[in-house]
Amino acid sequence: MTTGIVLLTRDLRRIDNPALAAAARDLDEVLPLFVFDPRLLAGGHASANRLTFLLESLEDLDRGLGGGLVTRYGDPVETALRVAAEAGATVIDITGDVSGYARRREDRLLREAAGVGIEVRIHPGAAVVEAGGVRPGGPDHFKDHFAVFTPYHRRWLAAPWRPALPLPARLRLTRGIRSDPRPVRPPIVSPNLPRGGETAGRSRLDGWLADGVTHYAALADDLAADATSRLSPYLHLGCVSPLEVARRSLAAGGPGAEAFVRQLCWRDFHHQVLAARPDLPTADYRPRGDRWRNDPAAFDRWQEGRTGVPIVDAAMHQLKSEGWIANRARLVAASYLVKDLYIDWRLGAAHFQEWLVDGDLASNSGNWQWVAGTGNDSRPNRILNPARQALRFDPRGEYVRRHLPDRGSEHYPPPLVDHAAASARFRSARRSAGEPGAKEASERPPGRP
Repeated sequence: MTTGIVLLTRDLRRIDNPALAAAARDLDEVLPLFVFDPRLLAGGHASANRLTFLLESLEDLDRGLGGGLVTRYGDPVETALRVAAEAGATVIDITGDVSGYARRREDRLLREAAGVGIEVRIHPGAAVVEAGGVRPGGPDHFKDHFAVFTPYHRRWLAAPWRPALPLPARLRLTRGIRSDPRPVRPPIVSPNLPRGGETAGRSRLDGWLADGVTHYAALADDLAADATSRLSPYLHLGCVSPLEVARRSLAAGGPGAEAFVRQLCWRDFHHQVLAARPDLPTADYRPRGDRWRNDPAAFDRWQEGRTGVPIVDAAMHQLKSEGWIANRARLVAASYLVKDLYIDWRLGAAHFQEWLVDGDLASNSGNWQWVAGTGNDSRPNRILNPARQALRFDPRGEYVRRHLPDRGSEHYPPPLVDHAAASARFRSARRSAGEPGAKEASERPPGRP
C-alpha cells in the first residue's frame, strides 16, 4: 500500500487542486497536512484578519474531507518529514508558490526529503498561468520575467491553460495521525470580515458569475456600487482556483468577463515579478532616488482615516471595518500617501498587509510600487487627484457617507495638505532625483478581482 502527504499551503480547496488530485490518483492513501509555521505566526505575516480567515478555511476544508485534515505546529519541512515517517508516506505533493519564503521551503523539502528516500512532487495551482509559464524572449533575447504588463497579458492569453480538475472521484484518507491544537482565533479583528473557506468562496463565485461579472467593465470602479467580485481573499488562500475562476468567467462571455479576467492576469503578472525579484516587498523595483519624508504624525492620521480628504479617509475606515477595500479606493489612498504626503510606500504596504484579509504579498507589493512609480509602470510620476477621483468614482458621495459617517461634523479635520502644493513638492523631489515632471492621471490602473 502506498501512502502520500499533501502538504497544503495556499491551496485550501478540494476542487481543481492538482496536488490533491495527483495524490488521489496515484496513491492508495492520502494524508492532507497543514503546518502552522511559528516564524510566520510570530513575524506579523499572519495578521489577525488573515489568521481568522485561515482558521475558518481550514475548518471548512476539514469538514469537506470528513475530518481527515491533520494540522501541526512547527517548521514545515521538518514537520512534514516527521509526519511522513509516522504515516509511512513515500511521496509528498505540494503546490508551488512564488515568495522567497515559499521557494526556500520547497528547496529544503526537495533536498531533505531526498535524503530520506521520499519523493517530492511540485504542482501548479496557485495561478492561472504559473510564474515562468510565459517568458519574454526570442532567439537573441531572453529574460526571466515580463517587466511590462501589456506584452505579458498578450502572451498570457495565448498560453495553453491546463484543464480545471473536478473533485477527486476517489480519495482514501489516512486515519489515526494526531493533530496539534490550532491557534486560538485573535480577539480583535475587523468586525465585517468575510467568511473563510471553499464553501463560502464557491458560493461567492457562483453568485458573481450569475449576477455580477456581466457588469464588471462598467461598474468595477464605481465605489458606491460595490460591484467587484470580492473573490480576492479566497484566491489568496486558494479556497477557489484562479484557473477555474478565469475559465468560468470567460465562458460567461462579454466585455465584463474579459475585463475581469484581465485583473486575474494582473495577479499572475505580480506573481511572476515576485518570483524573479524576491525582494519586491522591500526594495524598489526601479529606484527613483526618492528621499521620503519622515512624518509620523501625518502617517498616523493616514492610518486612522483622519487626513481630511473624505475619499481617502472612507477607504481607510473601510479597511479596518472589513479587512478589504475595492481596488480603486486602494489606489487613491495609496497615491495620497506616497504622492501627496511623500511618505515611503513600504510603510503603506505594511499597513495594508496588516489589515487586508486578501493580503497577497505579490499583489500588495506590486500595486504599491506601481502607485509609487518605483514598480512596473510606464508612467512612474502619475498623480491621482483625490478630489477628481471622488467626482468620477463617487459622484454622489454615497461611498463616503457609507464609510465616513462623521464627515461634515465639527470633529472632522481639515485636509493635511493642499493637493496642488503637495503635487508640486512631489514633482520637485522627482526632478531633483533626475526624473521628469509628474502629471495628474486617473486612467485605468492595475486592478484586483
